[in-house]
Amino acid sequence: MNILRAITLLVLSIPISIPGFAADYKIEVVAEGLNFPWSIAFLPNGDYLVAMRAGEIRQISADGDISPAFKGTPAAYVAGQGGYFDIVLDPNFDTNQSVYLSYAGGSPAANATTVLKATLRESSFADSTIIFAVEPTKNTPLHYGGKLLFLPDGTLMVTTGDGFDFREAAQDKKSQIGKAIRIHSDGSVPADNPFVGNDSGNDKIYSYGHRNPQGLAQDPLTGNIYLHEHGPKGGDELNLLAPGNNYGWPAVTYGDNYSGAYVSPLQQYPGITDPVHYWVPSIAPSGMAVYRGDVFPEWQGDIFVGALVDQEVRRLEMDNGKVVSETPLFAELEARIRDVRVGPDGNLYLITDGNPGKIIRVTR
Repeated sequence: MNILRAITLLVLSIPISIPGFAADYKIEVVAEGLNFPWSIAFLPNGDYLVAMRAGEIRQISADGDISPAFKGTPAAYVAGQGGYFDIVLDPNFDTNQSVYLSYAGGSPAANATTVLKATLRESSFADSTIIFAVEPTKNTPLHYGGKLLFLPDGTLMVTTGDGFDFREAAQDKKSQIGKAIRIHSDGSVPADNPFVGNDSGNDKIYSYGHRNPQGLAQDPLTGNIYLHEHGPKGGDELNLLAPGNNYGWPAVTYGDNYSGAYVSPLQQYPGITDPVHYWVPSIAPSGMAVYRGDVFPEWQGDIFVGALVDQEVRRLEMDNGKVVSETPLFAELEARIRDVRVGPDGNLYLITDGNPGKIIRVTR
């Protein structure tokens, strides 16, 4: 650990007490100087894997030492919002050492949200296989989604964006654009997906009508799967996912076009699933986590959402799947928050956006 980082950690490791807010916490810098860090995975030995949107994977030790960029990782289309997105470990990582990376694959003329499965070796990926790539491809470097989540049954969920210029495809159940996808860890189709066995939709689709979903998390106690997505000018949504449901975009939305014109005059419609919560004006939601740790018992079941616009995290207090209050947190960081995770140690972890970016630990 270098002296400058140690001084920074000491300065930031100051307990914060907010009147009316139950939790006292301190903020610690785990690592800094990262090139657009986008997501984090927690290794069994206490180290961290971090995916950088710039197209790098690095391992960070528990002491904050940063490895060189991994070898054997895929070439990404790094442009606009494209690059590396999410990284997760296989549920059986202890025995198979498998990791999964979502990224923008392809070229300017034909690119897609792509998921790679690989075996983690020392500072490298091996035995890499692409298990999913959105069909059809698109020619925009925008709105990829790209969040990954393993469910308790071992299936993998993947979010895909609408590519900005292809919003109507989010309502097309034959297209994988603007969807939540559910696959097995080898990319095959689960037999109980909602459109399997009929011709009404693509077999890999779990839900549809999404714009740019960059938050995906499951409450391990209730089993509820939450997805949030960017609206256009306003209309960011937090949705409770259910198989086969339509979440409206672009036919139903609380947001407007950036020009101020209507996307749709409808905010609700029969057959469209309403959001659990929405934001007008937009907060530009980023990562998301449901807290079920032991460090902050007063946060049990609450949802934490990064808010890029306001450079903070929103704590959503939940009661029976409904948002009963919303509290802004961690604005003292004065940074855009790209991802939010709950670590196996029960602490909350934040990733700050940009170059240089940081990994932050929120603890007692």
